[in-house]
Amino acid sequence: MEDEKGQLLKNLMNTIDEATSISEYQTTMKKQYTNLARRLKLLTPMFEEIMESKEPLSEDTVKSLATFSEALDAAKDLLRFCIEGSKIYLVLERDQIMKKFHEVTSDLEQALDGISYQNLDISDEVKEQVELVLAQFKRAKLRVDAPDLELYEDLLSLYTSSNDTAIDPTLLKQVTEKLQLLEIDDLTQESLALHEMVVATGGDPDKSLEKMCMLLKKIKDFVQTENPNMDSSDREKGYPSICSGQPSSEGTKKSLIIPDDFRCPISLELMKDPVIVSTGQTYERSCIEKWLEAGHHTCPKTQQTLTSSTLTPNYVLRSLIDQWCDANGIEPPKRLSNKTTPASSPADLSKIEALLTKLTSCSPEDQRSAAGEIRLLAKRNTDNRVAIAGSGAIPLLVGLLSTPDSRTQEHVVTALLNLSICDDNKGTIISSGAVPGIVHVLKKGSMEARENAAATLFSLSVIDENKVTIGALGAITPLVALLDEGTQRGKKDAATALFNLCIYRGNKGKAVRAGIVPILMRLLMEPGSGMLDEALAILAILASHSEGKAAIGAADALPVLVDVITNGSHRNKENAAAVLVHLCARDQSHLEAAQELGLMAPLEQMAQNGTERGKRKAAQLIECMNQFMEQQKQAQAQAKAQAQDRPDEMQEPLSTAAATDAEC
Repeated sequence: MEDEKGQLLKNLMNTIDEATSISEYQTTMKKQYTNLARRLKLLTPMFEEIMESKEPLSEDTVKSLATFSEALDAAKDLLRFCIEGSKIYLVLERDQIMKKFHEVTSDLEQALDGISYQNLDISDEVKEQVELVLAQFKRAKLRVDAPDLELYEDLLSLYTSSNDTAIDPTLLKQVTEKLQLLEIDDLTQESLALHEMVVATGGDPDKSLEKMCMLLKKIKDFVQTENPNMDSSDREKGYPSICSGQPSSEGTKKSLIIPDDFRCPISLELMKDPVIVSTGQTYERSCIEKWLEAGHHTCPKTQQTLTSSTLTPNYVLRSLIDQWCDANGIEPPKRLSNKTTPASSPADLSKIEALLTKLTSCSPEDQRSAAGEIRLLAKRNTDNRVAIAGSGAIPLLVGLLSTPDSRTQEHVVTALLNLSICDDNKGTIISSGAVPGIVHVLKKGSMEARENAAATLFSLSVIDENKVTIGALGAITPLVALLDEGTQRGKKDAATALFNLCIYRGNKGKAVRAGIVPILMRLLMEPGSGMLDEALAILAILASHSEGKAAIGAADALPVLVDVITNGSHRNKENAAAVLVHLCARDQSHLEAAQELGLMAPLEQMAQNGTERGKRKAAQLIECMNQFMEQQKQAQAQAKAQAQDRPDEMQEPLSTAAATDAEC
């Protein structure tokens, strides 16, 4: 019970630290954010005193604290969204956001009220502080703090406007200033926030999100028009800044700035057929296909390893490009006909039916050859994947995952991998009970079969609810084993699957208990392992979990992380800093070690020249270290003052004792 108590209280304090340590809050939600963050911070002394107390906690109190921890996680997620989410969305969806604030506040109030703090071994001052927070939560439930109404109405006016020429420039200026979207970095961050929301919808967002993207485009155009120097800086970087359209109504050519989001990162030209790769980046189809055909296996923009060569059409961006062209009198880009094979013909369907018959045969040879052919068919194109799944092949393939024939097993798991590329098939594969069979292959199959089993689990875990199912059915431990003992490809397949699964909090503890942290640390320190990026990305996720933080701390990770922050790539510096933020939170030993390793200098450099996320993480660490050094100075000054103020008679016995010892 004592271990459970200590762990629970550490989790609570860490979560409060994470939720309240962010200083760059959105202007649109400043009041709501600061009020909630301040109230949560006031509860830290209660948890500190409970942890220091020697009295055991009752079972009811532990349950109440666990309930509060769940409510606290929801509050942290909301505060994080207010920091990193789209500013435009936060304003236009203010009612929904405010409703969420009230729900979170209500849950926190009920959970806090359920803790019998009056009966706990804590000071009267802390009890009074908790009563104050509880009263504030109760009042907050009844009060409606409406965000800036004028900003909402102005933004709504722009959002609903369909005629660009009718937009008042004064109104646009007022909105951009209030939203603080005046610099390229601000506009890029807002664009990324909206893009992440589009990706979260599976590429099929509702009309309101599309209109928000168009609204951002209007704001971008206005800001670039008002600040022409921004365009020249783009030209210096090699970006084309204008495109010539068809004659306008006045008979003159229009020179238009192409929005950055509409250009392919490879060709820097307006995209005709935008597609999304596995890292989430969008490229012109023909450009990324040439890149892949040249033998590259990384994302050109991020340099991350591509987990698959699948190219998903970005229909939202294509629609936005068409709307932009139409609004500016430009002919929309002409798209080349798709190279994929046309829909399955009757002959193909007949072949699939024949293969299904062979799958159900009693002959191992027939099963093996049928599974191999289905594997190849499913690899070729989407139409085949749809036709194979529609014919009822998936349950038959799932039934063969446990076959003793290793080659058949390899064909089957790879066929399921190829079929899972089609999102509509993912649910069928899961509902057919495939996960236990895939986990069996992951444990017992050939190395190629294990690699493809890991890749299949990654593909299926793209759907959030599948992360829970896969983790619950025992996939984490064999994935960690593959990360440890697999080939280079096997390690990468395992790493991508584990990264995706550990996004769900419940899987983080499973991964830590399976021994993932020592393996990741070895991959970090192995020269030429080629796994530095993946290892750091997974550690950054695990560090937010109490067990992960403890395991990383015990693995003596600090010197390696400091070295990465000093010498690593931007992405790796971000992740290393994210790990250190969690390790150093409320931990004097780690702060002292970081100080001795000379972390402050590279952090200051990162805070100046890093990515936006890197700057935020560096600023958090610098603040922690400054507070720690200030506490050290105060403690030293206090000790010195006490020594100087000690009366002579208190010092005398020491001298006498020393003399006595000398005489002896």
